[in-house]
Amino acid sequence: MNEEWKSKVGSGSTVNWPTGLGGKGNDGIAAFVQRLPGSIGYVEYAYAKQNNLAYTKLVSADGKPVSPTEENFANAAKGADWSKSFAQDLTNQKGDDAWPITSTTFILVHKDQKKPEQGTEVLKFFDWAYKNGGKQANDLDYASLPDSVVEQIRAAWKTNVKDSSGKALY
Repeated sequence: MNEEWKSKVGSGSTVNWPTGLGGKGNDGIAAFVQRLPGSIGYVEYAYAKQNNLAYTKLVSADGKPVSPTEENFANAAKGADWSKSFAQDLTNQKGDDAWPITSTTFILVHKDQKKPEQGTEVLKFFDWAYKNGGKQANDLDYASLPDSVVEQIRAAWKTNVKDSSGKALY
């Protein structure tokens, strides 16, 4: 993140804008932007696309103008180092066509499963979602995780998610 921006505006879900109005959620922000000539706003990509809102290219960490697309969101995920943690900040990732404002949604699974049958079913569900959910994610204008990341997640399940006797559940 640009140091001047970080010190003056900040980072997070709420920042110190020097001027402007705030809207609640995608609908509220879009309503302001549509009503106020010359205004700009930030809404979720899927919302913008599904509501035919204009959007722009941004300059990537590699200095290249990139468009917001599911593929470029996935490119940001490819550039992250997932080896230490799956809770990644994908902002300004380096890599070909990596969209600079990308985030992931993640799940939390207890490492020590007190109810192993339920833990196994949870892992089966998410495994199914990783195998079958990519097309649905793209149909809803979201990006699926790259296969390389999904394989790391599965490896982490094998190593980390266990019953009380230490037996792996995946």
